[in-house]
Amino acid sequence: MDRRNIYFYHTNEQGLLEKVEELKALAERYEFNVIEDPKQANVIISIGSDGTFLQAVQKTGFREDCLYAGLSTTNQLNMYCDFYVGDTSKMIDAMTKSQMEVRRYPTISITVDGESNFHCLNEFSVKTSVIKTMEMDVFIDDLHFETFRGDGMIIATPTGSTAYNKSVSGAVVDPLIPCMQVSELASLNNNRYRTLGSSFILSGDRSLTFKFSKDSNTYPIMGIDNEALSVQHIEEIKIELGEKKIKTLKLKDNSFWQKVQRTFL
Repeated sequence: MDRRNIYFYHTNEQGLLEKVEELKALAERYEFNVIEDPKQANVIISIGSDGTFLQAVQKTGFREDCLYAGLSTTNQLNMYCDFYVGDTSKMIDAMTKSQMEVRRYPTISITVDGESNFHCLNEFSVKTSVIKTMEMDVFIDDLHFETFRGDGMIIATPTGSTAYNKSVSGAVVDPLIPCMQVSELASLNNNRYRTLGSSFILSGDRSLTFKFSKDSNTYPIMGIDNEALSVQHIEEIKIELGEKKIKTLKLKDNSFWQKVQRTFL
């Protein structure tokens, strides 16, 4: 497939629009077609941070029929950004000389009350919205695993394991392993409530379900990546590893573990 249709996703930050125009001109110089409608693109490039990349994937609908790439506007490369915005010639050179590899990242699928369905690339989080703990029954497949009481839960993809999940002492997971990681936020453990008390990893073939009491008046805050869900009172959340896999461009010498090493060590 000849991937020549490029869409640039970016914010309207001051000083960035001029750089975007320069990128568009550079792409056209190398005979790429700059597309204004992301539905017509087969390469989507985000310009900004990892957060911008996550937004690009969200806003363009988690497309599986195109490639995503990240251009960093900061002084460092991030987990999803393989190139610096000031060194675009390296990206163009790699694309035109086939020095790229395609990396496939798993996603998580979230279903709320059997109706609303969402996807995320990094993590899904559910947290209390008031100054008190939340209570929910946790099921793995059909097994009632535990009754959780605390501030909330984080469910991360392998690539998302380096983000919010890592900040609560979750493990960093190789993205070649199709799985999702569950991490607790300030759980209570006493004579009445007992949780595992540590992060655990579920196979991609399993499902995770949170059930809330109908009388609990719980209005949790739910987040998909860096975006909040505007869903009010809920009774059940079902979480599974999604069928969608996001394809991203990477340099041959820039693996996930090289990114982890560069970012944290």
